[in-house]
Amino acid sequence: MKAVVYRHYGGPEVLEYTDVPDPKLSQNSVMVRVRAAALNPADHMLQAGLGESHTDAWFPVIPGWDVAGVVEQVGAGVSEFAPGDEVIGYIRQEILHHGAYAELVSAPVEALARKPRTASWPEAAGLPLAGLTAYRAIVQTLKVEPGETVLIHGAAGGVGTVAAQLALAREACVIGAASAGHHDFLRSIGVHPVAQGDGIVGRVRALAPDGVDAVLDCVGKGVLHATAEAGSSRMRACSIADGGPGITTVFARPDSAILTWLVEMMDAGGLRVPIAATFPLAQAAAAQTALKLPHPPGKVVLVI
Repeated sequence: MKAVVYRHYGGPEVLEYTDVPDPKLSQNSVMVRVRAAALNPADHMLQAGLGESHTDAWFPVIPGWDVAGVVEQVGAGVSEFAPGDEVIGYIRQEILHHGAYAELVSAPVEALARKPRTASWPEAAGLPLAGLTAYRAIVQTLKVEPGETVLIHGAAGGVGTVAAQLALAREACVIGAASAGHHDFLRSIGVHPVAQGDGIVGRVRALAPDGVDAVLDCVGKGVLHATAEAGSSRMRACSIADGGPGITTVFARPDSAILTWLVEMMDAGGLRVPIAATFPLAQAAAAQTALKLPHPPGKVVLVI
């Protein structure tokens, strides 16, 4: 099969479009013919070797964790899916080796859910990692309640966009910090936008005089500390991009039940996954470069 691999750590320049052996199918896995694979910041961070202290890599590595495609074959122990089913999945493994930038992936059944009927292939591929991370942040960690005010840093990014919609679905008021060029998009999904940078506390306080109840940081760079004064006495906070003392860091994990819930929300019209750009598989290096540069709201996706 065709795939994109890297044989040593580095930036987009180390990516190679080449032939590799088809993945093997275990008894509890599903072979998926990939139609789309979404990019995430974690892809190029791990590719650069920033996870070497805690994640082994077996070279050559096929990057990518977000996938949407069609079931081609199922393992002997799988009854949940059948050939021809359209699925999505968050296929992260503890060892970097087999990822989603490929024509075929073999994924454990518990990492998969059925594709949203109303979504395009790129939209479907953009849901798993962003959706699972946002759910863990908004629903499980911050436990956002009706009537609360939520501040999201990086609200126009992949996770931020989904998190904002989950908070709105829980009848919260959402303030989204983002660059000015993304404010119209945020208004279109019901978010109150504010500019990032100096003076943000005053801008947030103008919208929430009593302070915000929950903060999700999708940016890092110390924004949680910079906006601490914007919080109410009830404020709790978490981050997907920062760590350290006093910061609760949220990570995605495969969960087919939550993924199915997100799919149902998407099919009911309550959730959108905007697409910033699509690239063919052979142009994965260009796609990674685009992901690191300023781009429209939404996901960057490889289409196979």
